[in-house]
Amino acid sequence: MGSNLKLPIHFHVNLPMNFEFGFTIFPYSLLLCIFYLYLQDNFHHNIQTDRGYPHVKSTLLKVERVHAYTVMKKLANVIQISAITGISILVLLIAATLVSAKSGDVTELQIGVKHRPASCEIQAHKGDKIKVHYRGKLTDGSVFDSSFKRGTPFDFELGSGQVIKGWDQGLLGMCVGEKRKLKIPAKMGYGDRGSPPKIPGGATLIFDTELIAVNGKGAAGVGGDDNSEL
Repeated sequence: MGSNLKLPIHFHVNLPMNFEFGFTIFPYSLLLCIFYLYLQDNFHHNIQTDRGYPHVKSTLLKVERVHAYTVMKKLANVIQISAITGISILVLLIAATLVSAKSGDVTELQIGVKHRPASCEIQAHKGDKIKVHYRGKLTDGSVFDSSFKRGTPFDFELGSGQVIKGWDQGLLGMCVGEKRKLKIPAKMGYGDRGSPPKIPGGATLIFDTELIAVNGKGAAGVGGDDNSEL
């Protein structure tokens, strides 16, 4: 997800986390490149002429001029290396972000409400025993589990750690009959280990969910259709 980024040069924008560091170093890298080009041109010009140093007396020994040029040339080379390194890091961060976006992975829990009943008489809260129908998928669309196919909703106590964190948090406040799509990052799912053989390590999980009942109380005409739009 994005966050507010404020730079000393008043550059303010909402960006994914990978971009924050990149856009922080980019202005400075650009300035370093410009400064390097200035030093390179200026000192190369002044080592061959007597102009460009109005504060330096004409009696300044040429060897001192050469020494000053050598020192500043080394400084310019250091600046060039720093600038190139900064820009390279920015490019790599942008590439990593684009790859992540293309794969469909997320870094924070995303909750999308696909259907909400006209009235919410029964709502799920922490500690409630709930029944949920679900369809679990990976970002490539492959289904790794489905209560719809089994014909039996899954029941558990909400917020007690009986299920993954993405479920404990993503189903809070849900109404009976409501349908949600949860996109769960690996840190709130099965982590780096995954759940072999169907769920690889570091996988983002996508769940189509429908709340069937809370503490044994349901609503008429809710749940059970594997072909329902979630």
